[in-house]
Amino acid sequence: MKYSANSVWENKDEYDIAVIGAGHAGCEAALAAARMGFKTVVFTVSVESIAMMPCNPNIGGSSKGHLVKEVDALGGEMGKVIDKTFIQSKMLNQSKGPAVHSLRAQADKEQYSRTMRRVLENQENLDVRQTEVINILTEEVCESGKKKVIGVQILSGGIYRVKAVVLCTGTYLRARCVYGEVSNATGPNGLQAANHLTECLKNLGINMYRFKTGTPARIDKRSIDFSKMEAQYGDERITPFSFTTNPDDIQIDQVPCWLTYTNEKTHEIIRNNLDRSPLYSGMIEGTGPRYCPSIEDKVVRFADKNRHQVFIEPEGIDTNEMYIGGMSSSLPEDVQYDMYRSVAGLEHAKIVRNAYAIEYDCIDARQLKPSLEFREIEGLFSGGQFNGSSGYEEAACQGLIAGINAARKLQKKEAVVLDRSQAYIGVLIDDLVTKESHEPYRMMTSRAEYRLLLRQDNADQRLTEIGYEIGLISQDRYDRLKLKEKLIEEEVSRVEHVHVGTSEKVQNLLAQYQSTPLNSGISLAELIRRPELTYQVLATIDEARPEFPKDLSEEVSEQVNISIKYDGYIKRQKKQVEQFKKLENKKIPENIDYDQVKSLRIEAVQKLKEFRPVSIGQASRISGVSPADISVLLVYLGGR
Repeated sequence: MKYSANSVWENKDEYDIAVIGAGHAGCEAALAAARMGFKTVVFTVSVESIAMMPCNPNIGGSSKGHLVKEVDALGGEMGKVIDKTFIQSKMLNQSKGPAVHSLRAQADKEQYSRTMRRVLENQENLDVRQTEVINILTEEVCESGKKKVIGVQILSGGIYRVKAVVLCTGTYLRARCVYGEVSNATGPNGLQAANHLTECLKNLGINMYRFKTGTPARIDKRSIDFSKMEAQYGDERITPFSFTTNPDDIQIDQVPCWLTYTNEKTHEIIRNNLDRSPLYSGMIEGTGPRYCPSIEDKVVRFADKNRHQVFIEPEGIDTNEMYIGGMSSSLPEDVQYDMYRSVAGLEHAKIVRNAYAIEYDCIDARQLKPSLEFREIEGLFSGGQFNGSSGYEEAACQGLIAGINAARKLQKKEAVVLDRSQAYIGVLIDDLVTKESHEPYRMMTSRAEYRLLLRQDNADQRLTEIGYEIGLISQDRYDRLKLKEKLIEEEVSRVEHVHVGTSEKVQNLLAQYQSTPLNSGISLAELIRRPELTYQVLATIDEARPEFPKDLSEEVSEQVNISIKYDGYIKRQKKQVEQFKKLENKKIPENIDYDQVKSLRIEAVQKLKEFRPVSIGQASRISGVSPADISVLLVYLGGR
């Protein structure tokens, strides 16, 4: 290995795992590895960047709330930290079914970062190190011809010997922030970029992409006229992200957000200055996220729309900075002033931080196994935006899985791989490692085929047992889950067998909720299945209803209601999962020679050799592999 530093020296501290980057992915990866008993060091270009929120000041949102709940259910940290640092909380999509309910919380950005940093600094087995990693050290594995991680080298020349490395570099690799004709070689928020590691990764044979994302301006709160905007408030009853947080402990006074809109004048200013936008002048090469476009992209792509929503969100309690959601941009500074000041309520806006686009290096995630380990480099794992995704939540869940599997590899245990029927995390990782993507990947509820089973409210029932087996969930928490599941099962059974008659009390309740009166007796479960009724509202006519433990009452009631109300749909989806599992459980030998599989099309052979799927299910999702190819594979494997 060639070292670029002037002097090479050996660090004498003993570590098992190195995590490169301390953003949302790096924090989860480092904490998981350390909590599983391995000496871990996490490297960051600046301790000020630990769990930093360089863009939107919130956690969760549509489908992203599911990811945070799943991270928490497995034993991750993001849900706990946002529960301690939110300033507004809201359950989205409440007018729709429970499958798409998603929790979203406005964060105090500084407080969130400081709180997560304290967790890292006080975690046993974990050290934080501010420096830049410039090399991944490897050696050849004689039997396989593959490379194996043996350490990392930092900018000063220091070498840290480790057995596994997790790459969580986020948007820092060769980062470049751009607006107008200004181009700064910095990471987000003006922090130092990491400029040396890309060359090493390319030398290791890793294919790289150049992606971009962006952020809007931050405006001084004192220069905003909120009387011209619509106030947006949080929920009256706040739902926590973490299953360990007592809801009664987080019922706080919340801070409002605000809604305003762009207009034709805004759009005209943008159209007249497109030639000065780096996005359209060719100054920016990276591909941006389709589902989080800049305001320039919105105006061009949706030319028929005469306005777009703009959300004004506080960055924290102790700052006047307001985030201008929906108006990310890389236009020149003078155009930004004109553009923002054309929006109702922002006529006198004073910019604290300019909007900018940021370009960065990331990988083609199809080089990874479903465990997030590189196929050709043993002990090298990868998570977060570096894998070609976008968003804090997508990053955190990948970091958690990468950290878990780095530790599991050292334990000589099978990797934890969640499939598409188990978790949104499984959907996200499967999409990244299987499907070709030329833009930052964003999680959406529509990507999950089994979303009625993958609700955020039952994430603990789906995943906490896995977290317990891994070693990230305590015995007390596991016992609490088992008690909750027992209470739900017993109560669902009871409600199915409790019948009510046509008494005046019952008829009055039905009339109150505009529900059809009864002509004869009926079970409580049948009443719950009526759209206008719920398990909770039937409490007054359910005289034998048991009292649940106070800390579990809301959760049990919610699960009983959903289990009964959506019973038919849930059973149907479970049958679909059974069929899915059959293909997922048909494993493909690692040493299979696809050239020997007769009747496979040439394109299918090329794709299968390139991606080396672990199962028939994964093979079926590779672009270029047809159903006919899958049939051929099944016959071949059956013959073996």
